[in-house]
Amino acid sequence: MYTIEFWTRIKDGLIKIPKEHRKRIKENVRVIIFSEEENSADVDFIEKLLKNPIKLQGFTPLSREEIYERS
Repeated sequence: MYTIEFWTRIKDGLIKIPKEHRKRIKENVRVIIFSEEENSADVDFIEKLLKNPIKLQGFTPLSREEIYERS
C-alpha cells in the first residue's frame, strides 16, 4: 500500500489530488479525513447546547418547586 499526505481545499465536495501524486493513485483508494477543529474561543457553549441538547436516558428535569425547595 502506498500512503500519501497533502493539504488541499474541498470544493463542491471534491478533493483535488496534487499532480505529483496522481500517477501513483489507481482506481481504488481509502480516504481518511482529519479536519481542523473549531477554535473553542469562537464557540458559544451555551448557544451550542441550546441548539443541540444532550439527551440522557431516564433523565427528568427538576420542577420549579424542587429547584427552590429548602431542606
